[in-house]
This record gives sequence, structure tokens and C-alpha cells, in this order.
Amino acid sequence: MADAGLRVDEGIATIEIAGPGPNLLNPTNMAHLEAQLRAADAHQDVTGIVLTGSGDNFCGGLDLGAIGEGQSPVDFAAALVSILRLFPSFTKPVAAAVNGDAVASGGALVAACDFAVASPESLIGSYEVSVGVWPMVAQVPMIQRIGARAAMENIGSGEPFTATRAREVGLVNVVTDPSEVMAQTRTWLQKASRAGVVMATGRPTLYELESLDYDDALQLALSKFSRMFDEA
Repeated sequence: MADAGLRVDEGIATIEIAGPGPNLLNPTNMAHLEAQLRAADAHQDVTGIVLTGSGDNFCGGLDLGAIGEGQSPVDFAAALVSILRLFPSFTKPVAAAVNGDAVASGGALVAACDFAVASPESLIGSYEVSVGVWPMVAQVPMIQRIGARAAMENIGSGEPFTATRAREVGLVNVVTDPSEVMAQTRTWLQKASRAGVVMATGRPTLYELESLDYDDALQLALSKFSRMFDEA
């Protein structure tokens, strides 16, 4: 697979969300983002992926202006779903460097990442209810990451989390000075890289087990554990 213009430094690929205004998403730039994520996960020299925003924003969500001008909202939602459904299957860990507001679908991308580091002034999460819209797709990673109760605090009120509150509910790992966001994000991925080759099978398993009830998860875990020794 082509590297899709990847920036790779010491095993870490950095992918920037870049779009109009506050890095708004449309089908074209979402297709590019998906291609970059796929390429980074397939790259033999990459041990971790940083997802961040260009400029002073992480991501402001879908480009509602373009939708208002007549582009199909279903096309936008389908492109977003195509990206979000990739995250659980990645063989490389993904960390969000939240360099500014990550709202609407931007909040969903943060929730989909394994790790997240945010600057103190960042707002993270959904605002759609405040304008009379339910975030039908963007809510899914948020619910999966922090549970329905904490997700409803944001989604049901239409008030994005402050960075501090996002840390409290488990949406981000660290809140730090803006100048340190990227460095600390890379630190999480450097720690994860100690897993070596087992990350490729272990990471997808974590998300697979999350989707099962307790007994089924234990049974599947035992099966996978046994298989490790069968293949040795």
C-alpha cells in the first residue's frame, strides 16, 4: 500500500486532520484521512499513530455548510462511519493529540483513539443537541469509550466536555500545556511500542472482548490464550 504522504518519525506516524475552517470534515478529506490511517497501520516501520488537527483546532465535525448547500448528509455520515469502524481492527495503537477543540465528529475521533492528550482549553464532545440535532453516528465511539451515563452528560446536554472533565470521565488520559501535547502523546505510543509484535493481535482482541458479555469474553480469551501456545 502507498504511504499516502505519511510523516513517520522514530516509528510514529503523524496524521493531521485538515479541512475548511476548524478542520471540518467532508467526504473528500475523510477519504484522504481513511487512506492515511490504513497506510500507517500497514506500514512495516510504524509502531504507533498520532492523530491531530492542523492549526489551532483538532476537528470541528462535519462540514454543515456544505451539507446546507445541497450535498447529501448521508454521504457525509457514511464516510465518517467508514473511518470509525476501522479503529477497533487496527494493529497499531492510535493516540489523539488534541491540540484544540474536538467537537461533534471530532469528539468521536478522539473517543475512537486508544489514548488521548489534550490542551487545557480544548472542548471535547458533542454540541448537536444545542442546535436541535441528535449525533446519531458520532455518539457511538463516545458510548463505547466512556459508557452511556457519562456520554449522556455531554450528548444529552449539547455541552462539550472541558478538557478537565474529559479527563475525569476517561475520554482523555492527560491534560497538559499546549506546548507539551504532542510530546506526551508520543510518550504514550512509545510506551505501547514495548509490546512489540504482540500488539498486532492483542490490540484488536481488547476491542473484541469489550463487545461481549463477561462469560463469553472469558471463554474467547481462553481460546485465544490456548491458540498462542498451539502456534508456538
